[in-house]
Amino acid sequence: MAGRELSTAAVLFHTVLAAKQGLGATDEKAMDLVQRFGPMTAGELAERSGLAPASVTGVIGRLEAKGAVRRIPHPDDGRKVLVELDPGFLTGNVHLFDGLLRHLDTVYEGFTDNELGVVARFLTEAAAGQMAATRELSE
Repeated sequence: MAGRELSTAAVLFHTVLAAKQGLGATDEKAMDLVQRFGPMTAGELAERSGLAPASVTGVIGRLEAKGAVRRIPHPDDGRKVLVELDPGFLTGNVHLFDGLLRHLDTVYEGFTDNELGVVARFLTEAAAGQMAATRELSE
């Protein structure tokens, strides 16, 4: 039940966060992947997100239209382009995380580093399992 509560809270938070940025929830999470993993091709974004390549093309177009990402030439393959986060978009929206970060700081204070390590390991493994299930569902 705790996992379901966290999942619901995360989906609701990111839905509101996306709306505040003028994005859809899928667009916002795709932008998060680009932020965390750095510039990537549309194919790499499709692989990381579990979305179909055609869907990723639409996501990139919407993010680019909002100024959240930009396309840049691939440094090793002139036929490809990379999608990278526009740092100005992120800087202009970082304040939207203030409330969440305040609450999380309070939560972290109640755990030891070892306990947080166990929680992090669980969350990482659960996320990997959920991404695998996402890929299976999308096939």
